[in-house]
Amino acid sequence: MEIRTTCRSCESSDLETLLPFGEMPLSDALVDGRSDQPEARYGLTVVFCRACCLVQILETVPPEVLYGTDYPYYSSFSPYLLQHSADNARSLIASRYLNERSLVVELASNDGYLLKNFHQAGIPVLGIDPASGPAVEAQKAGIRTIVAYFGREMGEELRRQGLQADVVIGNNVLAHVADLNGFVAGIATLLKDDGVAVIEVPYVRDLIDHCEFDTIYHEHHCYFSITALLALFQRHGLKLSDVGHYPIHGGSLRLFVTHNEPVSDAVTTYLAEEQRAGLQRFDYYRDFAQRAQRVRTELRRLLRGLKGAGKRIGAYGAAAKGSTLLNFTGVGADVIDFVVDRNVHKQGMLMPGVHIPVREPEALVQEMPDYVLMLSWNFRDEILQQQAEYTRRGGLWIVPIPYPETLAPAAVKVGA
Repeated sequence: MEIRTTCRSCESSDLETLLPFGEMPLSDALVDGRSDQPEARYGLTVVFCRACCLVQILETVPPEVLYGTDYPYYSSFSPYLLQHSADNARSLIASRYLNERSLVVELASNDGYLLKNFHQAGIPVLGIDPASGPAVEAQKAGIRTIVAYFGREMGEELRRQGLQADVVIGNNVLAHVADLNGFVAGIATLLKDDGVAVIEVPYVRDLIDHCEFDTIYHEHHCYFSITALLALFQRHGLKLSDVGHYPIHGGSLRLFVTHNEPVSDAVTTYLAEEQRAGLQRFDYYRDFAQRAQRVRTELRRLLRGLKGAGKRIGAYGAAAKGSTLLNFTGVGADVIDFVVDRNVHKQGMLMPGVHIPVREPEALVQEMPDYVLMLSWNFRDEILQQQAEYTRRGGLWIVPIPYPETLAPAAVKVGA
């Protein structure tokens, strides 16, 4: 593991610590209960760069450790994400006039969940993803996929092969890249002069304002503001031409990055709002660690109190953010009986660090725990709709972020 002393974007050494988590397991490294191998833990320290305003972690775990053959994240298990991606694809097909002579390249294409929308419309596609498991599923669906890490060298190699993209898509990947400048340089090389890179990233303002500390883990190296992104793209001859905000993943920015297109009023407005709010100053982030500790204390008190009163507690979502939340709060199998998740690749495993077993979603109605902790709170509406029967039978939900809250039955819409 490498521990940085300089910024991942501008290489300044003027870094200020926001939140030191201490030693944490890898958030997606679910544990096989039959294995007796020791579980790896790594430091996790969040800092702020005073020079370019980028929030980031100091530690870099080797990518082959993070995204090996058993990487368990498959995008196609979330209907909400599938709809979000299909809408994005349809919009791009129409606005960029894509056809059979176009090329759409997705970086971190996972199991082909997004590219299939272009493929079905007869538009040539190429996926690039380092995780062989999801990539194989994409290939089975007819999505041309390269199993590799994208960066400056791959961008240059694809261009030498005569490939340049009308659209480059990178959803929830920029934060995962250790070599930030190499990745953006690769995009600049791969993108046609009149092309667009459409990139989605979690918005650091949502993270801080809503105390979303559980979205911090080793796979997420950076947490972006418009202020920090402008400096990053300009360094590689790219322009942030437009931006939109979406609720997915707790609050995300969709960035439209080009070589030459004009800058929209939206970009100017976001930048001005960040200046007014103070995102370029450390003071804006100063109390983040204190608020995270308050959530930690109150959630522990709530869950242990319920357990002490004889209540049974389950959890929903064996997601990376769930691992961070459980390990940071120290809530394990002595408090939570099981976690459910739709991803069949996670079922039968144990949550990293805390070793809570992962089961199928049907277990909630079968077992009827008194309370369910919603670890994947960013898909709250989808989960409540999916688990309407659990709620109808009297089950109660606990939402941990931005502050631990037990949902009143009347506030939960369970459908007809």
